[in-house]
Amino acid sequence: MDRYGYLALWCAVFGVAALVGYGRSLTGTSGAQRAVRVMGRIERVREPRHGGSPGDGIPVVVSFHDPSSGREFTVTNDGDHGDTVTAAWVGREIGVRYPPGRPHAFRFADDPDENRRGLARPNLAVLLAYVGVVVVVSVDRGWPWALLGAGVPWTVLILCHLPGNIRGTRRRLARLAAMASVPGRVVAVLKRAGTDGDGNTFTTLVPVVAFTTREDTAVLACCPTGLPDPGDARGRDVTVHYAPDDPAVLTMDPAAQLRAARLDFVLNAVALALGTCLVVAGALAL
Repeated sequence: MDRYGYLALWCAVFGVAALVGYGRSLTGTSGAQRAVRVMGRIERVREPRHGGSPGDGIPVVVSFHDPSSGREFTVTNDGDHGDTVTAAWVGREIGVRYPPGRPHAFRFADDPDENRRGLARPNLAVLLAYVGVVVVVSVDRGWPWALLGAGVPWTVLILCHLPGNIRGTRRRLARLAAMASVPGRVVAVLKRAGTDGDGNTFTTLVPVVAFTTREDTAVLACCPTGLPDPGDARGRDVTVHYAPDDPAVLTMDPAAQLRAARLDFVLNAVALALGTCLVVAGALAL
């Protein structure tokens, strides 16, 4: 079988997968569309074990109602149950998603509406089929087609993503400007060791801070970057800057977060310029 045969097989496999996925989405029968999505409530919060894994997050007890049966379930996030809980307080709402009729197979979700239409997998299948076509055309007709094949979807994707990203960055800057400051204390440092592709070992350290908001809400949260010498941070007093409307949005270093938010604009501009350059270079080289 030559490369055209392999390309036809490649496109057929992923094309069928995409058609099945889009068909299930149109008929409302995809797993993502059939999933039950409810909001749970955190009933209890415990301090994580010092030296535990960052993947375990903040230990919580959550209650939620199953709409089909009307029963209330009380569960914990011990083990693998979806997104890690990185900030918790009693009364906080948290997304819960599970297959119909199977509330015990729950998954926590930071955004319970994510992929509600079930298009993630068929979109990926289309992308893989497209990549196969670009590779074969580039081999047959030369590298300019590779530039066009990569540059066109890249530029379109950035243009579609850019308005939402700009709005999100503006909201982020507004939240940073309105943050309140309270004292806090590092109560634990979570640790995970790993190995990179070159065989080098590395350690990830995630301090956990406890603080009480000005609204008298006791919060436990994994610290974002910005805390110096995190390995020896347990017991350290810190100043926590948090968004009054959502204490889960917090930072130890507002200046660094401000620089990072502004850098988003630059990175998007660079990404758009790169895609445009690929398209122009490919078109001129044809």
